[in-house]
Amino acid sequence: MRLSVVIPTYNGKKLLQANLPAIISACTHWGSNWEIIVVDDAGTDDTPTWLKKNYPKIKLVKNKQNLRFARSVNRGVAIASGDILVLFNNDVRPEKNFLQPLLSHFEDQKVFAVGCLEKNIEAGKEVLGGRGVGRFSRGFFVHWRAKDQTKSDTLWVSGGSGAFSKKIWNKLGGFDPLYRPAYEEDRDLCYLALKAGYKLAFESNSKVSHFHETTNIKTFGKQQIGVMGFKNQILFVWKNISSPKLMLEHLLWLPYHLIFTTLRSRGLFLLGFLGAVSQIPEAIVSRRRASKLWMLTDEAVLKRATK
Repeated sequence: MRLSVVIPTYNGKKLLQANLPAIISACTHWGSNWEIIVVDDAGTDDTPTWLKKNYPKIKLVKNKQNLRFARSVNRGVAIASGDILVLFNNDVRPEKNFLQPLLSHFEDQKVFAVGCLEKNIEAGKEVLGGRGVGRFSRGFFVHWRAKDQTKSDTLWVSGGSGAFSKKIWNKLGGFDPLYRPAYEEDRDLCYLALKAGYKLAFESNSKVSHFHETTNIKTFGKQQIGVMGFKNQILFVWKNISSPKLMLEHLLWLPYHLIFTTLRSRGLFLLGFLGAVSQIPEAIVSRRRASKLWMLTDEAVLKRATK
């Protein structure tokens, strides 16, 4: 088994300085058949120069223009030579022995992705996460952090700290740039994997620390992030949901959201809806491509991890 670690970064030299040594240490502890690929998303700091000087063996991909998360990861995956992909945000630091329990799940050829146990610091306290659950409610796919972070099932695997089968990744098509500039790409891909009959797993013995030094708030601001979130939640339904019952539920609840959720969000939902409408042609293409892989119903997928 060969391992490819893919790390997208944007002006993230300081984060790489802090976290890259731990990633290299974990890979070395695991074995010798691995590579690290860093995708610099047209940043303005000296990340490429610093990497070439200090880590010349790391493969560097430099985007000529800012492509954001999905396309940057896809570019890194495209040159990866590994059977298994490990995706890391640049603000994630793994523990030294996290790889062995994580990779053991791929002995099952139907496993597409395995999530790590994330140690997050929130309001000065450590909060464990990584295992996600969800349901279809009021016309949308809603999701949250599971209370129980010890079970082995999950409804999605984070694109910021997870392992993925490259063979299945290629069959599914990777992260969908439909969700540009960010958010929902990993949930979308994992939902497609489940609907195509593949498996997801969660490994609580594979631990990472996530410092949440995201650049999105600085780049877009909280208001625009809210619009992006609503837009991509809507596109998720339009691309992925094929159940007549659930789609009818979505359509019946949509007027409510356009009035009341718009009011509660101070107009952000409406802006997100208009953004989604502008991407309908692209969403139709994505849906047609995804539908060729569907084997299970939405109801069957949503039963897998709801507690």
